Amino acid sequence: MTMTILGYATHAPADDLGPFRFERRDQRSNDVVIDILYCGVCHSDIHNARNDWGGAVYPMVPGHEIIGRVASVGVNVTRFKVGDKVGVGCMVDSCQHCAACQKNLEQYCAEGSTFTYNAIDRHDHMPTYGGYSERIVVSDKFVLKVPDGLDLAGAAPLLCAGITTWSPLRHWKVGKGSKVAVVGLGGLGHMGLKLANALGAEVTLFTRSPGKEQDARRLGAHHVVLSTDAAQMHAINGRFDLIIDTVPYIHDINPYIPTLSIDGTLVLVGYLGGLEPMLNSAPMILGRKSVAGSLIGGIAETQEMLDFCGQHGITSDIELIKMQDINVAYQRMLKSDVKYRFVIDMASLSAK
Repeated sequence: MTMTILGYATHAPADDLGPFRFERRDQRSNDVVIDILYCGVCHSDIHNARNDWGGAVYPMVPGHEIIGRVASVGVNVTRFKVGDKVGVGCMVDSCQHCAACQKNLEQYCAEGSTFTYNAIDRHDHMPTYGGYSERIVVSDKFVLKVPDGLDLAGAAPLLCAGITTWSPLRHWKVGKGSKVAVVGLGGLGHMGLKLANALGAEVTLFTRSPGKEQDARRLGAHHVVLSTDAAQMHAINGRFDLIIDTVPYIHDINPYIPTLSIDGTLVLVGYLGGLEPMLNSAPMILGRKSVAGSLIGGIAETQEMLDFCGQHGITSDIELIKMQDINVAYQRMLKSDVKYRFVIDMASLSAK
């Protein structure tokens, strides 16, 4: 038994998104059915919709920064009740038994985690459709509690942009006295500034745009460095314990390596692919420095991040849009014309 849902989908890489009716499964005994209130618009939604990474399956309903209310729960669900405010991020399932899953790192599932959209459900083999829609059905293990007091629309991007920057901050044990830099001030970067600052770190923004200092300081940066200025870059040699690089396209990371301290790490969270120009290993070897990667975060870690944001009143800076404006929003995102995340008000979906 299934339920018919209204959403917005794209049917080919060059197509706009438009209204689309599709079937969602009826709830299983461990499922939570969620009425979607808000859905963030992530840069990866564009990459997937346009098949930039390959593997796109159409029709595709994007969206993995989901905030909603519980509409019903399966008979075996005890953690949630009707009316609860909940979130769903980038994953809706994993194998639950591999080494990664046993460590609460479901995003690195050896069998491949089941993504919220553009994937296949591992049980009934139906396609997964995302949060640009009225309602979603998700295993209770992959549903997150939203703390009271958080603005619900502003909380939506925490489910991807928030956890993507939180996970490396926690993994590399950032806290009071840590020196952290963030490369790029977009959806991911602005969350990195907020979270690193709230953890007690001394925070620096690397940017190529001279006009971002005021905004960066408002968001939590103590320092702003123009990465195209050789003198400014030389002045901070050996400073940072951790650099979070949020840039979503190919770029030269070599200038940042000398700014790492001994044992420092630059972690890529925004770009997937080959590095050009090639990475020079000399400054890494001469200072035991590392270049690493990090993908979103596990469910337990995501809940930890949401609870931390609840305690500190942290949400994303957003621009709320109607579902009907999604194609314009995609065009604006490609021009970096948003501060700092679009969020869809899903109440607009049924508007004429």
